Amino acid sequence: MSEIRFQSAGVLGAGLVGGLFLTTRIRRIGAEQVQPYRDAGRPVMWVFWHGHLLTLVHVFRHTGVCALVSEHDDGEYATRMLQRLGVSTVRGSSTRGGKRGLKGLVRAARAGHDLGVSPDGPKGPPRVFKPGALVAAQLAEIPVVPLVVRPGGAWNFNSWDQFMVPKPFSSIEVEYLTPRDVPRDASREHLEEMAAEIGAAMTEREKL
Repeated sequence: MSEIRFQSAGVLGAGLVGGLFLTTRIRRIGAEQVQPYRDAGRPVMWVFWHGHLLTLVHVFRHTGVCALVSEHDDGEYATRMLQRLGVSTVRGSSTRGGKRGLKGLVRAARAGHDLGVSPDGPKGPPRVFKPGALVAAQLAEIPVVPLVVRPGGAWNFNSWDQFMVPKPFSSIEVEYLTPRDVPRDASREHLEEMAAEIGAAMTEREKL
């Protein structure tokens, strides 16, 4: 019975996402900054706030990106939906399955996949960039590319991340901030400083 529920949720979720974004207009800003990595055949790690997940799943559908998904109970539903949208998944988080998630991300990056991580997930605090994402990028030796979503009109759930759902016929800006390489020899303290800097930049750009 659980398997049927998971499959049904995946089909329904993917259908709803596809239908919602039929009427939205997405403008990408700064995407050209990633082109040198594309030319060199290097994957990147996309980092974004958890509340912006829905829009970015649509933006990166069927691109081969691999996303980190929580091992909490709702993670299986998300996994089924993402797989139907052409997004592979690694299960784990900062609170459950952390080591498995980290190893899975590194393996995916070394196989040539871009990674997608929300560094304030899975349960917050909201818009606090935890350094775990940088550890994965460091081990995989790939750059971090922060993403900021600015909707022209949206609904926000009453949830810890204020999960954002764009309104039909709205315009959405997705801004690619400056890619950041993570030094191979960076200490934990250095990673924490980088995380704070990137998080502050994301929050600042989100307000524009």
